Amino acid sequence: MFRKGLHVLTALVLLLLVVQCAKKGTPTGGPKDETPPVLVRAEPPNYTTNFNSKEIRIYFDEYIKLKDLSKNLIVSPPMKTPATITPMGGASKYIDIEIMDTLLPNTTYVFNFGESVVDNNEGNPFSFFKYVFSTGDYIDSLTVTGVIRDALLNKPDNYVTVMLYEADSTYTDSLIYKEVPRYVTNTLDSSVVFELTNIKAGRYKLAALKDEASNYTFQPDKDKVAFYDGFIDVPTDSVYVLRLFNEELPAEAGRPKQASAQRVAIPYIGNPDSIGVNLISQKPEGFERFISNVSTQDSLQYWYKPQAETDSLIFQFKTQILDTGYVRLRRGLKMDSLQVQQATSTLILEEPLRFNSTVPLMAVDTSKISIRKKDSTFIENFKIRLLPETLQMQLDFKTAELENYEIMMLPEALTDFYGTKTDTLRFRVNTKEYADYGDFSLTLQNAAPVQHIVQLVTEKGEVKREIIAKEGTTVFEFDRLEPGKYYARIIVDLNKNGRFDSGNYLEQLQPEEVIYYPDLLDIRSNFSQNETFFLTPE
Repeated sequence: MFRKGLHVLTALVLLLLVVQCAKKGTPTGGPKDETPPVLVRAEPPNYTTNFNSKEIRIYFDEYIKLKDLSKNLIVSPPMKTPATITPMGGASKYIDIEIMDTLLPNTTYVFNFGESVVDNNEGNPFSFFKYVFSTGDYIDSLTVTGVIRDALLNKPDNYVTVMLYEADSTYTDSLIYKEVPRYVTNTLDSSVVFELTNIKAGRYKLAALKDEASNYTFQPDKDKVAFYDGFIDVPTDSVYVLRLFNEELPAEAGRPKQASAQRVAIPYIGNPDSIGVNLISQKPEGFERFISNVSTQDSLQYWYKPQAETDSLIFQFKTQILDTGYVRLRRGLKMDSLQVQQATSTLILEEPLRFNSTVPLMAVDTSKISIRKKDSTFIENFKIRLLPETLQMQLDFKTAELENYEIMMLPEALTDFYGTKTDTLRFRVNTKEYADYGDFSLTLQNAAPVQHIVQLVTEKGEVKREIIAKEGTTVFEFDRLEPGKYYARIIVDLNKNGRFDSGNYLEQLQPEEVIYYPDLLDIRSNFSQNETFFLTPE
């Protein structure tokens, strides 16, 4: 009996072993490689002095590849003829650098690869790997550090170039437009901190660019710029703050183009209010013109009547200089047709209803306009404001909560610039409850006794509401706000013109100060939020 049991037990053990051996499994492959590449050696060695080679080879302990090298690599000082760097597409255990430029004497050069050197398998970066050499007897080792901000937006751009120019006898502020800097670095992605390294002692001009062309020179029509007032002396322990801004370009009119039978579009840059437009061609009897400018367009619209019989029009543009523009007229183009549309279907309580038109509206017959509520009663008192310069119209009347309104405009209620009158127009709009909106109040403490503008903006900087207050105002109250996320920004409006004024590099003029309330505002319906902000001047 014992022997029989032993046989059964042995059979079960063997069966279990067979089953276990038959089970399929997936190999784990071991832990994930999270180790970045390691520098093995370089030829010539890193931090070589009296450097005179044309080729550099840098060896690593594993296969590497170069990722986004054009964005990450910073060579300081910049080379007029960029070095050739490989590998660019495949994997290798080394990086080759072929120097194509003539190197400056007694100068420390830095090849900062940023996050571009990664291992071939997992992409682990060798962060901020630098190859440094000097054509002189020693390696310069001083540093300049700082922070990049945007003059108007809450967050600065990525990949901002920070530059130092030697403030020697040849220095002028115009160097930034035509010469590469002595030293350069980059903030890389999602970083606001910069560090210029391996600098020699001296006096410098510190500036920064959102360098769209990646050429280390300032192009005002494309690049944002920032600069530190005066000069800096190195060595220094200071942390410098640079505020990027777009310069307001000098007003300039471009080549006019015929847009319709009796409208010419005039492209422009700069402030359109500074551009004078005068038609110097012979004008027909009874000639009239009107100029509109819509903020979402990049052209002035020159409307005229009657239709010109000439083959071309010649304009004179007055900005800082006098210029002329010529447009050949094409026959067969149609006239602009008048269309009027309401800007929204939900009207915020106590605000006017806005309309957009395709042609400037010049006259209104209020006797042909009626506003009817949902109970069929009419609103007797209302006001209409025509804004032909921006192709808009406003209808202002007393609104109530949870109401529906029908606006009826009978034929010939509106007349445009050409004398065209509208047919029957019908619009519908509704309102919400006060409880559907939120309120926000901001009290400024320690504010300078100057005029302030407080704006509520989106993350992208789009202005939703603003209050332009008189000098000395410290409490800013926003009511009937649509629920959502907002940032509050304060513009220190020193010249009291009611808008943000940018800076100018050549004039060494900084932009007006803009301060953001530190917390993102979460405006909720039927809720009042009151905040106090203690201002600390920069």
